[in-house]
Amino acid sequence: MTIAFTFPGQGSQTVGMGKALADEFAEARAVFEEVDDALGESLSATIWDGPEETLQLTANAQPALMAVSIATMRVLETRGVDLKTHVSYVAGHSLGEYSALCAAGTFSLADTARLLRIRGNAMQAAVPVGEGAMAAIIGLEFDQVEAVCTEAAKTGLCQIANDNGGGQIVISGAKAPVELAARLASEAGAKRALLLPVSAPFHSALMAPAAKAMEEALAAVAKSAPVVPVIANVRALPVDDADEIARLLVEQVTGRVRWRETVSWFAENGVDTLYEVGAGKVLSGLARRIDKSLATAAIGAPGDIDAAVAAILG
Repeated sequence: MTIAFTFPGQGSQTVGMGKALADEFAEARAVFEEVDDALGESLSATIWDGPEETLQLTANAQPALMAVSIATMRVLETRGVDLKTHVSYVAGHSLGEYSALCAAGTFSLADTARLLRIRGNAMQAAVPVGEGAMAAIIGLEFDQVEAVCTEAAKTGLCQIANDNGGGQIVISGAKAPVELAARLASEAGAKRALLLPVSAPFHSALMAPAAKAMEEALAAVAKSAPVVPVIANVRALPVDDADEIARLLVEQVTGRVRWRETVSWFAENGVDTLYEVGAGKVLSGLARRIDKSLATAAIGAPGDIDAAVAAILG
């Protein structure tokens, strides 16, 4: 069995996530406490008790999802799962790439929490509310969506933000061009083309101010080579140099999340099992649609731990 660990991105957050882990495992509870200390506030209270609208804020959702993923990792580690020994690669969807890098030792937990708070605030502040938009296009191939974006971009910025695979592509940019692209996608035969309830046009060139903020933040933080290679979002290839990782994280703010290509890379390079570490099962579902040869499992609740440890340790 050749394993990769994947880490979820924004959209997987729910009020109460990670609470059962923290209640049952001291090592998980310690992760939430460290994140709270790093941010100077009780983010864990928001994660577990809400209100939902506060957790959904980008500046909270990003470090919150990372905290749940790393809490899960710490429980696995205390039960004998060693990333370097048992896992060949890590990857994460958008903010999940930071979770993957924290798990692999590139950033400390406290620094990762602070980086994601900076990232969330910077992404939110980059574009005035109402000027940007994102839309999910379901049922068209990549080339078809790219053509739609090219046509809509004649009126303003519109680009592919997430190539999630399985016929699911997210576009991002200025509000009117994205709305036009969604209409054009429907006319081109998309099963669905729906605007997403997001507060900013993530992974588009409009995020350039946030990319600058992340360049400065990443330059100031301690970085180490990951203990296993990370498959970078914007490259869909393994990277293990700390400085290159930082450059690609800056590029990721305005660039496309190449998740379909990432999962395909796993399947083409000997990986047969993907474990989704943290909240939800979104990435597991995407992986099954991208390549049915891959086995998938999600680890995010106490009941998932024993089965995962038994399978990984053999």
